[in-house]
Amino acid sequence: MAREINLVPDVKGEMIKALKMRNFILFVCIIVAAASVGVTVVFGLIMGGQQLARDGKKQSIEELSSKLNSYSELGQTLTIKNQVEDISAISDNKQVFTRTFNLLSAILPTGLDTIRISELRVNLSGDEETSQPTLNFDAQANAGKEPYIDYNVLDSFKKSMQFMHYDYGNYVDKDGNTIPSYCMIEKGVDGAMLRDEKNNYYAYWTLKEDGCLASDVKAEDYTTEDFNGEKVVKIWRTPQYKTWYKANSDKTNMTLDGTITGVPHFESQCITYTGDDSSDKNNPKWSSDNQCNLITRGDSTANSIVIIESSNGRDANEELVLRFTATIYVNPEFYKFNNHHMIALAPSGRVNVTDSFVQIQSMFEQRASDCEEGDTSCESTVNSGGDETNTNNNNQTNGGS
Repeated sequence: MAREINLVPDVKGEMIKALKMRNFILFVCIIVAAASVGVTVVFGLIMGGQQLARDGKKQSIEELSSKLNSYSELGQTLTIKNQVEDISAISDNKQVFTRTFNLLSAILPTGLDTIRISELRVNLSGDEETSQPTLNFDAQANAGKEPYIDYNVLDSFKKSMQFMHYDYGNYVDKDGNTIPSYCMIEKGVDGAMLRDEKNNYYAYWTLKEDGCLASDVKAEDYTTEDFNGEKVVKIWRTPQYKTWYKANSDKTNMTLDGTITGVPHFESQCITYTGDDSSDKNNPKWSSDNQCNLITRGDSTANSIVIIESSNGRDANEELVLRFTATIYVNPEFYKFNNHHMIALAPSGRVNVTDSFVQIQSMFEQRASDCEEGDTSCESTVNSGGDETNTNNNNQTNGGS
């Protein structure tokens, strides 16, 4: 039986084992390091590729952004919000041209003294000086009696401009809810404003349209009447002082400071009402104050009408008339679309009553002709009116008063 004798000391054996372990660990470290380098390279390539891709996208985005921003109307078309804002802006800037005829029916005198327009030019954008609407027209004034050519008619017309007013606002129910404009009927079938025998103005509130009643309002809470075959509620635009004011009552509908509650009415944005019961507690004296000037130049009524020229002439009926050309400056608030239920008010309380063709037609007339040679009654007639006189042979230019 053979025997093996280990001649290697124990210390030597331990050393050999340690060397093997060292070599193994070194090998593992080399593998790990190589793997780490590989992973680092891979990540570096990935990150580099991502950076290149991102730079490319950024450049592309910047180019597209620059191209989009080059469109001048981008802000108006990019989002729904902008569209809504634009609609609101358009509504705020919208003007109602047809109110011109309402205005004319208030400012043109009626009766014996008349003024008829032969040519009308309306500039809603305004002139360079004031940027407010202007009426430029050629017209003729007829005194209706001797002397037919009378400058007092035109002078009175000029001076009345400072007393012209307008009024607008909203109709509300008894709880103060605003009634939509399309739910209100303010004119009859003849086109005239609705009013009673005392010239009190009113309107009809139709209940059949959707949205004409607030969610918490019942039609049964109101007294209705028939108008053109439908049930309507009458709402007074002119305050009914005696009916609404109830002295010493908790159920009063109108107080002395003009506050109206508990009854459908018109909330004016121009007119305030005041009652004075110092002499009679049960029957106060009521007064109104209108702060909305219709004819104004800038912030003042001074020079709101300018008479450019005037001369003698004859109209289509061969009557002597005073021809003149004028410019009138109108308060821009009068034409604004968002100012609802607008009416023009004359000094006497006369208001525009219709937009009908018949009424509009009566405002206009064929242009008067110059005095013909040899027409001594036309040429020699002097326009009387204080310091301002004029004959056909001496046209004059003068400003408003």
